[in-house]
Amino acid sequence: MQRVDNDARLSDELASVVGGARRRAVRDGDRQIDTAHLLHSLLESDPEARAVFGDGPQIARLLGYLVQRSIGYGLRWQSGVEDSGAVPVVTETAGFSPLAAACMEYACERAAERGGPARGIDLLAAIVVDPQARAVEVLERAGIDPREVLARPGDRSGITEECGEAGR
Repeated sequence: MQRVDNDARLSDELASVVGGARRRAVRDGDRQIDTAHLLHSLLESDPEARAVFGDGPQIARLLGYLVQRSIGYGLRWQSGVEDSGAVPVVTETAGFSPLAAACMEYACERAAERGGPARGIDLLAAIVVDPQARAVEVLERAGIDPREVLARPGDRSGITEECGEAGR
């Protein structure tokens, strides 16, 4: 089985994000890569995805919550699997929670429609739309409305409200 971070459908940047999320999950003692691991890695490694959140206190607060998630309040997540039940289970992506696997697949489908490899912004669009996603919980704890992330003015990434509905 091919590891998703070696998937030709991913840009080099997104493959690096996935590798970072995998390392974070292992270091945190989590059973699977979840959407919060992916969000954390996106913010650290992908300038385009990070730019959606702007500079200033909002991004600092979000990164603070992601760090807390990895050292504290995320402990309750270690015993469970991230699965909202709202998305079809993708079983061929080993090491990912069902929801994170579905988000990865959606990012690839979204990019294929554009004619290119999946980028971090495609993954960000996928992970912010499911209210049961751990990444959405972290965004909300940081005071960020995930729906606003989708509608940021001046966002050149093509994130739209419809992205979570198509393919899900």
